[in-house]
Amino acid sequence: MDKESPPKESPTSRKADGATLDRLRHWPKVDLHRHLEGSLRLNTILELAISSGADLPRDTASLRSLVQVQPGDSRDPKTFLSKFDALRRLYRSPEIIGRVTREAIEDAAADGVRYLELRFTPVAMGHAMGFPLGDVVRWVVDATRAVTGQTGLRVGLIASVNRHESVHQAEEVARSAFDFAGQSIVALDLAGNEDGFPAEPFIPAFREAKQAGLRITVHAGEWGNGASVKYALRDMDADRIAHGVRVLEDPEALELAVARRTVFEVCLTSNLLSGVVQRLEDHPLIRMLEAGLQVTLNTDDPGICSTTMTQEMVAAVSSLGLSIESLKGLTLAALQGSFLPIDEKRRMEREIQAELWADGAGAGSE
Repeated sequence: MDKESPPKESPTSRKADGATLDRLRHWPKVDLHRHLEGSLRLNTILELAISSGADLPRDTASLRSLVQVQPGDSRDPKTFLSKFDALRRLYRSPEIIGRVTREAIEDAAADGVRYLELRFTPVAMGHAMGFPLGDVVRWVVDATRAVTGQTGLRVGLIASVNRHESVHQAEEVARSAFDFAGQSIVALDLAGNEDGFPAEPFIPAFREAKQAGLRITVHAGEWGNGASVKYALRDMDADRIAHGVRVLEDPEALELAVARRTVFEVCLTSNLLSGVVQRLEDHPLIRMLEAGLQVTLNTDDPGICSTTMTQEMVAAVSSLGLSIESLKGLTLAALQGSFLPIDEKRRMEREIQAELWADGAGAGSE
């Protein structure tokens, strides 16, 4: 099936200036926080619903309401996370897992992303058919290696475990990721709802992962309070914080994050649609920057949120008043905060910086 066109309008691009959108569409981009399971094309979901035997609607409108946030949906964690429930039914063969992996990377490349850290949840992707977690990891790695050779997009994979999953499953995912440490898989991630699912049981698995050479990123301070950021940094030794927008509520967490120069993976549209903020204009990204935090801009779940990296940038300009010059800084900050090897990071930084400043691309004017 032909590649689905990018959404014409996202919840955060309604005030976008056409010239700004066109300008940013051609920028080189870095996305450190994108979930594979939240990146599926709607056309692909419909095709798989029909062909795979999954218990899902066979019409676009009904399917869209299940897997994408709609204007009338409640904006809360429960509603947002429910969109993943239907998607879990789709991963019914190695070929399907390979296909959705390839398409997610192709879509990022089409949007100008030059470096992508794509996280995936083996337990969720193996759920429908009871696939061994190690097989799921290998299928995603193999598909990634194949498509990056075709697109030229550099991808670092992040194996993710959810807080509601068992510690045994987390340990199995970590062990499977170890086999690719220093190669395709760059990090281990703890995700899922912070409310009622503490991080503490997962600490041994994450410590072992770090000893094996994987980096650590933790979802914290998204729906939970700022203290969860402090816990992720102090007790889990997180290298980066996913979301973390509640960090400003906890002075100790803020002080620790500033001192460590911890990178925060901020996702504007996702935070709006999941109820973290009620209005995009109230998002704390600007205050995080003013507090001295290392902030990056990311997509989170582009399929579920109907967004792209370009639209996230437009949202930062049109709704938060971020300057074009600041956007360049966020792009370079994302590359500096990536889990790339230092030599490759420096090479890509030179290339992207040259592009951002070439031909007046964002130089000087707003």
